[in-house]
Amino acid sequence: MKALQHIILPVFIIGLMACDKNHQEATENLDVETYIDLLKSNQYDSLNLPEFTYNDIPELLQYRNENQLITDFPHNPISSLWESECKLGIYVLWTIESIRAVSINSEYLIMRFPSQNPVLKDSDGLELVSDSISHKIAADAYYDWWENNKDKDFDDFKNIDPLENTGYGWH
Repeated sequence: MKALQHIILPVFIIGLMACDKNHQEATENLDVETYIDLLKSNQYDSLNLPEFTYNDIPELLQYRNENQLITDFPHNPISSLWESECKLGIYVLWTIESIRAVSINSEYLIMRFPSQNPVLKDSDGLELVSDSISHKIAADAYYDWWENNKDKDFDDFKNIDPLENTGYGWH
């Protein structure tokens, strides 16, 4: 029996490492259109956000106003708040924030998650908001942030928080 345990445990560990590598490769090679299609069809099964760069932001912004509810999406593992659904547009904005957070090595970054949840909060941090008005304000802020800076080098504006003057932030 002990011999069997010595065989099963290493095989199990190797299997887990292979799964993690497959998930990592899947998020490294993912394009925006496939990512959106997987989110829309509730088939995105990676545990992390894709490894997008600032070059992907214009295409992601095309989906910023989407109101479709999605239910299969990566969650920050340290958060105690578990949202079972999210508007696609909000999740896309959070994905863009992930690109920005990774590029500035944000102190709030866990894996590739820019905050605990893809949920907006008021600027005081006291109330979570999920209405269409806050979504529109956030979507417009990210769009304006990109449009006003897209001709600059990303390093010159990645430190600007698109939500800074909106009264909202990420939870």
